[in-house]
Amino acid sequence: MDETSARWAQQLMDSYREHGGVNASDGPGFPSKPEVASICLEIMQLLFPGYHDGGALAKLELAELTRDRVATVSEDLRRVLHAALGEEGGSASRAAETVRRLFDELPAIRALLQTDVEAAYEGDPAAATRDEIILSYPFLEAVAIQRVAHLLYRAEIPLIPRMMTEWAHAQTGIDIHPGASIGSHFFIDHGTGVVIGETCRIGAHVKLYHGVTLGARSFAKDEQGRIKKGGKRHPDVEDNVTIYPNATVLGGETVIGRNTTIGGNVFLMHSVPPDSLVYCEEAQVRVVSKSSKGAAVDYSI
Repeated sequence: MDETSARWAQQLMDSYREHGGVNASDGPGFPSKPEVASICLEIMQLLFPGYHDGGALAKLELAELTRDRVATVSEDLRRVLHAALGEEGGSASRAAETVRRLFDELPAIRALLQTDVEAAYEGDPAAATRDEIILSYPFLEAVAIQRVAHLLYRAEIPLIPRMMTEWAHAQTGIDIHPGASIGSHFFIDHGTGVVIGETCRIGAHVKLYHGVTLGARSFAKDEQGRIKKGGKRHPDVEDNVTIYPNATVLGGETVIGRNTTIGGNVFLMHSVPPDSLVYCEEAQVRVVSKSSKGAAVDYSI
């Protein structure tokens, strides 16, 4: 190594000592992002076999392939859960028990995801087939990973649930915290830019459009001015609610009543009773002829 490279390396070593940010094997040790990303893809292959593979699968191979994948994914997941839990007493058995409960629940999660596919098929006239939804709609990937991560979140597994949903966020542009509770027949149309916070509770047959935020209104702070963690910070959305693009709904005490429709670009920080229509008064839109050389021809809407 030449003198300049040695100096750069030493400067980085000094930075590591001062600022941390190193996942060292002789430290607490954290799961690797590529490993968690790989597990997410493996989970999608278990949930929708043949849709996230190199191509369609032969039915005669499916049973053997599923057995092999279950063995591989369960062991991979057990290992990263153990790493996330650290070396505290009982972490190995806790990781193994969490994996067992997750795999026991996978058929129920698949059944729930089928309701999401059905909601998309019934809710989007552009959806030609249910297979098209599984193959091409980004919301399904985001929701599938979130539903699995939510089980790990409820089991109080650190790190892994958030790493999983952030992998899905990077893949789809849809940011759903693993803590959010989501009912059946959930559909996010288009999806890009949707944000759903940790303490959201979403009922059944809810439809969101792109750019919707279900977020926190404000953050309580302690005596030192630091943000307090925990607490109910995000809204509840009851059954049969539709929220149109770029609407923002904030606050842990905010409840959107069942059968409500919220229009595009609405900004809400308070509850809405059931069977409501919430919309913004439209600003006047003016259409003026570009070709007119004299007085403008006004086609105001």
